[in-house]
Amino acid sequence: MERKFEKNPVRELPDGAITKVYPFHVSLEGLESKILCREEADYDMFVKALCLCARRKNVILVIYAVVSNHAHCIILAADQAGADSFVDDVKKAYSMYFSKKYQDPGVLRRNDARAIYLDTDYYVRNAIAYVVRNAMDNGATSVQEYKWTGYQAFFCGGKVPSGIVVRKVSVLSTREVRQIMHTGDKLDDVRWLINEANELEPVSFCDWRYVESAFRHDQSFFLRLIGGVNTAEMDSKLIDLPRTRRTDNELLLSVNEMSQRWFSAVVHDLPEEKKARLMPYVYHCFRTTPSQLARVFEVAPEKANRWLGKEK
Repeated sequence: MERKFEKNPVRELPDGAITKVYPFHVSLEGLESKILCREEADYDMFVKALCLCARRKNVILVIYAVVSNHAHCIILAADQAGADSFVDDVKKAYSMYFSKKYQDPGVLRRNDARAIYLDTDYYVRNAIAYVVRNAMDNGATSVQEYKWTGYQAFFCGGKVPSGIVVRKVSVLSTREVRQIMHTGDKLDDVRWLINEANELEPVSFCDWRYVESAFRHDQSFFLRLIGGVNTAEMDSKLIDLPRTRRTDNELLLSVNEMSQRWFSAVVHDLPEEKKARLMPYVYHCFRTTPSQLARVFEVAPEKANRWLGKEK
């Protein structure tokens, strides 16, 4: 019997800890949509930065897409703080690389990137499809032909495509790690593979089991959703809403929608224990403040600050 998809599964993290993890979507864009990747080597470096930062910050990379002026990925993290730390590290790592190569500093450091928790199976599936669909932004006629996504990792039995010669990153010399992976990190424990062009093979670091389970192990379902995903809806959910300041009434409408999804009740009818669970999620999904959330949730400002970990 086929097992039901577990949105929040138990996984082994890069540090070896086994714990429950949660899916987050991350969007990274250059300042004022500045070009982030000017040549093939830059795309390659961005993918490697995602892998390196996921390992450093103890999160799991599920899927990604890197295009000329932005990148998307989905990660599994033990909590919001871990996901946020990953975002900050990617911004720092790629900005340093870009600044050194092009003498153009801060390309991502001041970017308002956020890790958005995907709170339903629907949004997990659609976010995965949306990430892959971004390949079309770089002029690809199909997602299959675009190599700077994790698409090739899925529905292949966890194996590298036939005909590709690979070697293990874990056996590279210290000098090779610096030259190929652009890091001084010790990587003798990773399972990553590189091909003859020294590019990482997605199946060796993407959580392909998670994606395949999300799509019920049905590749045709996966392809249909990639072709039919509502990109406007996902832009709004994952990109625009987190960056747009809302009035109290507008925010209340969205909070009530989430509250109904989570608890089958509007926020004003929730006990404080459930309000305390929902508020941090809302705080990371929208551009808001503790004081505005205190008003929307109808709690004292001191309590909102405590729930958000901002108690003075």
